[in-house]
Amino acid sequence: MKAYVVVQERVHDEKMFGEYRKDVMATINAHGGKFVVRGGNLTVVEGEWPMPRFVVIEFASRQAAEGWYKSPEYQKILPLRLKSAEGNLVIVDGAE
Repeated sequence: MKAYVVVQERVHDEKMFGEYRKDVMATINAHGGKFVVRGGNLTVVEGEWPMPRFVVIEFASRQAAEGWYKSPEYQKILPLRLKSAEGNLVIVDGAE
C-alpha cells in the first residue's frame, strides 16, 4: 500500500531552506519517492490552515517512507529544514 509524507510548514530562512531544497530530491529519489505536491498555490475553503506551504510525497509503502525519513542521507540535511522552517510532518497510509 502506498504511503505519503505530508508536510505543512512556514519557511522563515529562505537561504538556509534553499540549502535543504537542493539536496532533498536525491534523498527522496533514492527511496523511490516522488513529489505529488510541492509548495504551490493554496486556497483555504473551509476551516483554518496555519501554514502557507504544503508538501505531499508519495512512496510505494510505509516502509519506504519511513526508510527515507530515517536514512543517514536525509538525517544529514534535516537540521537545515528544522532550523529554517517550522511545521508538521506526518506519514500516512494511502487508500487501497
